[in-house]
Amino acid sequence: MPGKKPLSLAAAAAAITLGAAACGNGDGADSEALQFGYVFPETGDLSHLGPPQVSAAKFALHTINEAGGVLDQEVPAILTGDEANDAAQANDAAQRLIDNDVDVVLGAASSSMTLAIIDTVTGADTVQCSGSNTAPGLTEEKPTEYYYRTAPSDLLQGPVLAQKVASDGHQNVAIAYRADDYGEGLANAAAQAMKDNGIEVKYKEGYDPNAPNFDSVVTEIANQETDAVIMVSFEEGVQIITGLLESGVDADQMYGTDGLNDETLGSSVDSDNPGIIDGFQGTAPDVGEAGFVKDLQAFDEDLELLQFSSQVYDCAIVAALAAEQAESTDPTVFVKELAPVTQDGEKCTTFAQCRDLIREGKDIDYEGVSGPINLDEKGDVSQATFQVYGFEDGGKHVRQESITVP
Repeated sequence: MPGKKPLSLAAAAAAITLGAAACGNGDGADSEALQFGYVFPETGDLSHLGPPQVSAAKFALHTINEAGGVLDQEVPAILTGDEANDAAQANDAAQRLIDNDVDVVLGAASSSMTLAIIDTVTGADTVQCSGSNTAPGLTEEKPTEYYYRTAPSDLLQGPVLAQKVASDGHQNVAIAYRADDYGEGLANAAAQAMKDNGIEVKYKEGYDPNAPNFDSVVTEIANQETDAVIMVSFEEGVQIITGLLESGVDADQMYGTDGLNDETLGSSVDSDNPGIIDGFQGTAPDVGEAGFVKDLQAFDEDLELLQFSSQVYDCAIVAALAAEQAESTDPTVFVKELAPVTQDGEKCTTFAQCRDLIREGKDIDYEGVSGPINLDEKGDVSQATFQVYGFEDGGKHVRQESITVP
C-alpha cells in the first residue's frame, strides 16, 4: 500500500480549524456575524416615515453590540436601501441587500412596498420583518415563514378606532381612504367595527393618493353631513384636512390613523395657525415605552417623529434573539426560532436579559418595547398596544391613552 503524503503544517492547521467549525460548540464560533439591512423610505412621499425607522434600527444594533453582540460577535453596520414608495426601486434595493448576503431585511415601511419585495427577500431564504406593515391580508396573501411583522394588523386597530368614535358620541361617519393595500384594509376593518358599535357608515370611498388635488373627495365628504370623518391617509391627508376645514367641518369631527400620527401635522395644515387642528384625534400603534422613547431620542437627538420606531426596534431584537436561541446566524436555521422567543417562556424585556436566559437553557418570552408581541404561526402579533393621539393647545401633539388588545 503506498504511503500517505503527510499534511503540510498549514493544511493540518486548516483541517483542525474546519473540524472544530464542523463540530460547533454552541458559542457562535461557527457562525458569520449577523448582517442586517433595511428597505425604508429615505425619499418619496412617504419619506417622513423613514427617520424614526432608520434610527430605531440603528439603535437596536447599538443596543445589541453594547451587550456583546450576537453569539459574541459584533453586529456589523446596517446596510441601507431606499424604497422611495416605488415598487421597482424598492425591489432593486432589496436585491442589492440580498446580493450582499444580508441575513435580515428590516422593512419595507408600507404594505405595498413589502408586496413588491417580499418574493425577492424571502425567496432567497432571508428573514424579513416590518415594523409598520398593517394591511390585514398581507400574511395570508404572501404566506412564508421568513416574513413576520411587529406592527399589528389593522384588524386590531379598526375596533380601537371605532370605540373611540363611539365614546365621543358620534352616530354616523364618512370614511375616505387611500386606494392601496394599507388604506383599503384599514378602512374595511374600521367600517365593520363602526357597524358593530352601532355607528352608521354613510360614505366609504377610496381615492388616488397621487391625484393632483382632492377637491372632489372633500366635496363628497362634506355633502354627507356626517357627525365624523375618518381619514386613512398619509401626507396627502393634509390637503383633505385643509379642504374639510374650509368647507366647515370642525377638527374635532375628524379622526385619523397611524398615517397622520405626525407631531408636525398642525403646522403642515397651517404654518401660521397650527392650532387650527385642535380637537383632531386618531389611533396608531403605540410609539413605545417612555424609557425606550427617551433612550432613542438621546441616541438620535435630531429625531422628531417616533411612529413605528418601537416596532422596528423589536423586529431587530427578535431576530437577534432567534439567532442566539438557534446558536446560528444562518437564517435558514434561526427562522424556526422567531416565534418561539416571543411566546410561552420566562418573560424578559431587553436583549441582554433575554440572551442570558437563553444561555442558561431557559425558554424565553420577549416582551417588546412596543408591547406584547406573541408572534403567531403566520408571523403576526396576536396582541398589540395602540395609542389614542390628539392635538390641543395650539396644535400640540398629545398621547391621550394607551390600549392593549385583545
